[in-house]
Amino acid sequence: MENIVPLQSTDAAAQTGHPKASLTTLTLGALGVVFGDIGTSPLYTLRECLRATEHGQASPADVLGLLSLIFWSLTMVVTVKYLTFIVRADSDGEGGIFALLALVPRRLRLTEGGKRISRVALLVVIGAALLYGDGAITPAISVLSALEGLTMVSPTLESAIVPLACAILFALFFVQKRGTGAVGNWFGPIMVVWFFTIGGLGAYHIVRYPGVLAALSPHHAFHYFAVHGFPGFLVLGAVVLAITGGEALYADMGHFGVRPIRLAWLGLAMPALVLCYFGQGALVLAEPNVIANPFFAMVPPGFATLLLVLLSSAATIIASQALISGAFSLTRQAMQLGYFPRVTIEHTAAHTEGQIYIPQINWILALGCLLLVIGFRRSEHLAAAYGIAVTGTMALTSIVYYVVVRHTWKWSALAAVVVVGVFLIFDLSFFLANSVKLVEGGWVPVVIGMGFVAAMLIWSKGRSLIVEEYARRCGTLEAALPRVERQLYARVPGIAVFMASSTAHVPPILIHLVERTQTLAENVFLLTVTTESAPTIAPHRRMEITPLQNGFRQIVARYGFMEQPDVPAIVSAAAEQGGLSVDLQRVTYFLGRERVLGHQTNRMGRWVEGFFGYLQRNAVAADRHFQIPPAQVVELGIQLDL
Repeated sequence: MENIVPLQSTDAAAQTGHPKASLTTLTLGALGVVFGDIGTSPLYTLRECLRATEHGQASPADVLGLLSLIFWSLTMVVTVKYLTFIVRADSDGEGGIFALLALVPRRLRLTEGGKRISRVALLVVIGAALLYGDGAITPAISVLSALEGLTMVSPTLESAIVPLACAILFALFFVQKRGTGAVGNWFGPIMVVWFFTIGGLGAYHIVRYPGVLAALSPHHAFHYFAVHGFPGFLVLGAVVLAITGGEALYADMGHFGVRPIRLAWLGLAMPALVLCYFGQGALVLAEPNVIANPFFAMVPPGFATLLLVLLSSAATIIASQALISGAFSLTRQAMQLGYFPRVTIEHTAAHTEGQIYIPQINWILALGCLLLVIGFRRSEHLAAAYGIAVTGTMALTSIVYYVVVRHTWKWSALAAVVVVGVFLIFDLSFFLANSVKLVEGGWVPVVIGMGFVAAMLIWSKGRSLIVEEYARRCGTLEAALPRVERQLYARVPGIAVFMASSTAHVPPILIHLVERTQTLAENVFLLTVTTESAPTIAPHRRMEITPLQNGFRQIVARYGFMEQPDVPAIVSAAAEQGGLSVDLQRVTYFLGRERVLGHQTNRMGRWVEGFFGYLQRNAVAADRHFQIPPAQVVELGIQLDL
């Protein structure tokens, strides 16, 4: 006999969408969070493109070619790929590469038996991990590039750039606990001023040299490649700096929604960026001597430069927010899908479920950013390390998107190949052009990303082996329950809740408890909390109860990968449905805590299992993750050699 019991989530932010926030508020927040990274790219993008040109000398045709490459990259990658196609692949409003995986058919997400990660899931894990590497570099290069404008005010200020950058970055990560929405409300108005400023400066210089608008024609980009050949192709490693916020845009979609993001991009961000890039190009064409830093050369030296430096510094602080917020979203999705250890998740807004803060990830990124600033010291050095991680993620997103449109949405093979093929032409070109940066610093985000890949795969494998070991020790539910009842000496009043990782087996701690005490509560809930590939679960599918013999009940609670499990709410609903008049404050929750031994003979290998054990010990305790009152918890330790 099975009963499916509706249960409304007690999480105040359990609904996707943004019912209590106006379109204006969300659009303003999106400007402050989603477009901070891509919005401050004019600080260094054209400068690095000009430096990447052969011998550092750029002819007027080269300038037009570079501007054409930047414009069509913004158009095709951000506007067409992400805002027209990719954002449609949302999972109940949530974006990011893990949300994209949720749309992949189950047969392609899991190998037979679900014991090994599939190829598609592996691509997603790699793509998500690479974003962490990019998330560490984005704040460092953005803040450094803005503060370097101080040298145009006075060369003596150069020694203050690194200390100031470290102080600003520490302050940025410190305020993250206020929440994405609050940060966006502070940052949004500043970014509005920023976009109007850079757009206005660009328009002023375009009016003075309107011939620069010829770069809107793509033939200038093709001409650039034709003239420069392979070295011209490598300039894409600098052009990509103009679009590095594209993947973060998709990852941050759940924070604000698609419509506000599209409105912010098409209504203000993109027009301002195009005007700024073309204005810089017009200035370079008119005054070639400003090639060293065309952005700050758009204003007269002196007080105007200082004001622009201050505004740029504020904008680059904001630029870091897109990747930081994206890292929070990706971490929660990875954790809920079983690819990451449990971490502390703090919800920071009642009206938007996606607005969260994760202290552990926040301070890991903060440490990485500070070390990068101290180690590289200049934005031009960091530019060599920037791009390879995010372009890799962009390419992997396109590949997984092909799986979705072909196998989930049932597009024809021709349509899927044509659309995704166009995406990959850009993605792979950028990735290959950036791959030559590997030895110049590109190894930094790759190493960071590979560290997260290793952690995700080891965690996923270790948890799978623990489930297998429990199954081996305890046998099936049908076989184990009669054995448990034969060992019982007495049943005591109350409810005992045992967290079970599998619905087919008795939790090992239940067997261990009965063997040592010969007693058990009159009512036993075998509770399994599952995380499904959808971001949220409808209330009528939340809980399934199966009555067993002699006071035992099996409960399956389903949550989406963007939801926070609430075990007391599940137990309360199950007790009410079962007609149990028991004081819920006296319910006892039995949790197991595994100690992984890490012997040489195990299946994971001694060092790998040792690392898994380290992750296990430092994961957030189950009672905190499941919102179980600590005073009602009994923990039983179990030693395992996997």
